[in-house]
Amino acid sequence: MPENTKEQVLSVRDLDITFKTTAGPVHAIRGVNIDLYKGETVALVGESGSGKSVTMKAAMGILAKNATVNSGSIQFSYHHADGSPETVDLLQKDKKWIRRHINGKRIAMVFQDPMTSLDPTMTIGKQIMEGMLWHFKMPKAEAYKKALELLEEVGITDAEKRMKNYPHQLSGGMRQRVVIAIALSCDPDLLICDEPTTALDVTIQAKILELIRSIQKERGISVIYITHDLGVVAKVADYVDVMYAGKIVETGTIDEIFYDPKHPYTWGLLSAMPDLDTADDRLYTIPGSPPNLLHEKPGDAFAPRNRFALNIDDKAEPPMFKLSDTHYAATWLLDPRAPKVEMPPELKERIARMRTEAKKIEEAE
Repeated sequence: MPENTKEQVLSVRDLDITFKTTAGPVHAIRGVNIDLYKGETVALVGESGSGKSVTMKAAMGILAKNATVNSGSIQFSYHHADGSPETVDLLQKDKKWIRRHINGKRIAMVFQDPMTSLDPTMTIGKQIMEGMLWHFKMPKAEAYKKALELLEEVGITDAEKRMKNYPHQLSGGMRQRVVIAIALSCDPDLLICDEPTTALDVTIQAKILELIRSIQKERGISVIYITHDLGVVAKVADYVDVMYAGKIVETGTIDEIFYDPKHPYTWGLLSAMPDLDTADDRLYTIPGSPPNLLHEKPGDAFAPRNRFALNIDDKAEPPMFKLSDTHYAATWLLDPRAPKVEMPPELKERIARMRTEAKKIEEAE
């Protein structure tokens, strides 16, 4: 699709966020840039604490009280009911305005644990209708009818009966479907899914991912996935942003990140995915643990865990090196002066297997 025909939905620029803690300031987000276009899916990938959720919470105006946004902008573009376009910087708006005009209505979020998103004292039906009644002042009967349709759309059978149920009467997979129904109830332009399948078993996981994909195709909405699981990303994303220590260290199309990754951290994440055909009897793990952002150090934050680290990694932070129009990575290994470093041979073999696998699936389809 030519660049100029794409309609931008979200543009995060140079986002920088610090949290005040009793131990001192934690510099959690350090110059993050994200682009999202209509109908596309971007996955934010990285270990816990890399800043994935904080970035999205900033967009929803739900950052914790001890957070300070030092700089940056989050431009969100949408259309009013009459079709007129509007672009706002969400960081310039107060929480009240965001709640009234954005949250639930134009940007909806699906959290990882459905039990914490649902009110245990309210019936499922009431919870789905709530947003429609509040944002659109919809007549109750109309909201009820739409809530029923939404339950059917997310694959819940016997919707009429389920409307009267309370969350504890449903299974985990069903609760997550209800959360998705609530997220879709006001026809948002952007759906943010924060680890939406973590609490579910694998077969239900696949069904929920499939569900989000089919709804996205049907409605043409944009989706941001927050996950640490590259296996999930492979099934859903168009573009991937790999985050480490509050920065995006590699960004590219799904194929570039999976078949031609350039950052040693991305190599580590791909190597750590469970794989049935590997000859190793042990699962690979990235050595060390994520950095403590209380104590910022000069250079590349990933250097202490990077077995390919160069001397310069301790002195200067790598810039984003351009590999293609869509593929960038922040690692000194891409500097023309750097020694030639290939990805680990086991990972090369695994990528070759993934390619063959993908070809088989395509041919079968």
